[in-house]
Amino acid sequence: MSNNIITFRDVRKEYDGQVVLKDVSFDIEQGKFYTLLGPSGCGKTTILRLIAGFIEADKGDIRLEGKRVNDIPANKRKVNTVFQDYALFPHLNVFDNIAFGLNLKKMPKKDIEAKVTEVLKMVQLTGFENREISEMSGGQRQRVAIARALANEPEVLLLDEPLSALDLKLRTDMQYELRELQKRLGITFIFVTHDQEEALAMSDEIFVMNKGEIVQSGTPVDIYDEPINRYVADFIGESNIVEAIMKDDNLVEFVGKEFECADGGMRKNEPVEVVLRPEDIFITTVEKGKLKVKVDTQLFRGVHYEIVCYDEDGNEWVVHSTRKAIEGEEVGLYFEPEDIHVMRFGETEEEFDARLESYEEQEEA
Repeated sequence: MSNNIITFRDVRKEYDGQVVLKDVSFDIEQGKFYTLLGPSGCGKTTILRLIAGFIEADKGDIRLEGKRVNDIPANKRKVNTVFQDYALFPHLNVFDNIAFGLNLKKMPKKDIEAKVTEVLKMVQLTGFENREISEMSGGQRQRVAIARALANEPEVLLLDEPLSALDLKLRTDMQYELRELQKRLGITFIFVTHDQEEALAMSDEIFVMNKGEIVQSGTPVDIYDEPINRYVADFIGESNIVEAIMKDDNLVEFVGKEFECADGGMRKNEPVEVVLRPEDIFITTVEKGKLKVKVDTQLFRGVHYEIVCYDEDGNEWVVHSTRKAIEGEEVGLYFEPEDIHVMRFGETEEEFDARLESYEEQEEA
């Protein structure tokens, strides 16, 4: 039996003749934390609004718990949304804000009191029932908005960039709180953000979006370690990306040299691109290095130095190191074969998965 709580099949949405969502298909499993990640205008908020029922799809099927909900109004779906501005009522106190939806349902007063008490405990705001919204911090307001959503017992909680207005420390604290809350409740969270570090820290699964399409989906580790193309590699973390030639399985050529790698299943001498993450590159002596470079600049980032180097062909290499370098010095760069990630031009996620599966089967045989 399928564990999918939400299913999109070939869902399309246009505004004034402009396609903002291009025949998108995906599955959302019950009880996981999902993040829709991408720049402004990529379609992530459109997906959220389609799930919530605030807008209708022009084409395709949207299913919630196996039931087609394209024509089901928002108030009939077991889905609640926490908005970027929280959308709290400033004239109501905390209790009345949380109880608002329950009062609309005409629940008995005793049941409303019990439910509000329960959700306030979930978000660690017990005792704040009579507090005015204007007297609360940004983090507390966010928790009130989440409590109001949880009071309606949704199967899915949608969060539309709810942390973007918070300062850095509070934002980090709330990331942990949201993640722990989701684990404790066991309901499905779908979180929208353009912040890749936030997505990596919080998610079970990430959908990386661009121009109305899901470019790549998977766990944070999968997407970080195996970006499917330059867009994903650039968007998720910092990257060194160079053009290369796939000479053979496990052998790639870039900057005029051949290097062993862990990738395969491509055509011989196929033009490709190579990604090397800054934290996977180590500075050593020229003799021990695989590449010879000259240190140009460096910045102290707190946990590491960000060192910018250039090789003899003028390619820039960014290195994250706990050791300080000397500007102007010639050094060697060392990296392991498995840290070289090869990307094909124009490869879709389906083609990537099929090639990887075929190559792994070939290796095992």
